[in-house]
Amino acid sequence: MYIEKLALSNYRNYEELFVEFENKVNVILGENAQGKTNVMESIYVLAMAKSHRTSNDKELIRWDQEYAKIEGRVQKQHSSLPLQLFISKKGKKAKCNHIEQQRLSQYVGNMNVVMFAPEDLNLVKGSPQVRRRFIDMEIGQVSPIYLHDMSQYQKILQQRNHFLKMLQIKKQTDQTMLEILTEQFIGMAVKIVTKRFEFLRLLQNWAKPIHQGISRGLESLEITYKPSVEVLEELDLSKMIACFEEKFSKVRTREIERGTTLFGPHRDDLTFFVNGRDVQTFGSQGQQRTTALSVKLAEIELIHAEIGEYPILLLDDVLSELDDYRQSHLLNTIQGKVQTFVTTTSVEGIDHQTLKEASTFVVEAGRIKKVN
Repeated sequence: MYIEKLALSNYRNYEELFVEFENKVNVILGENAQGKTNVMESIYVLAMAKSHRTSNDKELIRWDQEYAKIEGRVQKQHSSLPLQLFISKKGKKAKCNHIEQQRLSQYVGNMNVVMFAPEDLNLVKGSPQVRRRFIDMEIGQVSPIYLHDMSQYQKILQQRNHFLKMLQIKKQTDQTMLEILTEQFIGMAVKIVTKRFEFLRLLQNWAKPIHQGISRGLESLEITYKPSVEVLEELDLSKMIACFEEKFSKVRTREIERGTTLFGPHRDDLTFFVNGRDVQTFGSQGQQRTTALSVKLAEIELIHAEIGEYPILLLDDVLSELDDYRQSHLLNTIQGKVQTFVTTTSVEGIDHQTLKEASTFVVEAGRIKKVN
């Protein structure tokens, strides 16, 4: 798949923008703070209905304006699909093929993207929250039901935390409601944990050979899911539920004392091992970068395997963060099969055929023009 047209209204520093792209590598050049990353972000937001840079949608709306609008046309193997996302201070509305979608979870997945930005190097060394967000966003692209389940889980978690707070400050004493909320919470948690196990197993299958290739056969990568409730992937549903029930019966008093839910998918993590050693703790910066790159390239292949089309790849200012060897590996991998957007201040020093054949755009002060 590829994005053929992009139109922006009142988005970040763009009052109006209309641009057409080709199904190949598109390089967006410009100095810092001119709007390169805003173009990249808008493509991501059109696909995912949320930004990778902020959780506050109001920041996407141009200064002193009431709304922002992103429109695009995506070409797939068998169809051409217009997409639209309208962002106001009241919320978001999404249209697919001119039809408004009742839920954003129904909209996400019509266009698939993989973003690789400097902050993605934090996937390995950053906080568990970064890794949980990564898992949730990527599963959500290929499984709309997962997004719906996550939304339900968050609602129940909120209700459960509120009730635990009431018990903590003695505004409630009857624990019957807590038992009901815990049962609902466990039901959703088990669904999410099961899907995460499955996704990470598939990701590992793709990432391992890619990592071996980048490390010239010297390193072996393993990705391990670390649920906060000790469950194993091979457990059936009833045994997994039993593990959760046992855990929550043991920690009930502690949760009431703390006024919050102490375990569940919102507290889970994953670990990357290279040659049996935890990369976050013991890996060199080079190993951490190779791991992050392998995972991103694996995502591309995983999405292709799941939906039958390659996603759009967004490389936001990341080439300068990689050495020549990793740059070449990345560009060789995508060559000729993935529509790719590259933002950079300069392509000097990057000697690769893929970039020589690319379409090039220059961004300056919220305006974009094609130069070749």
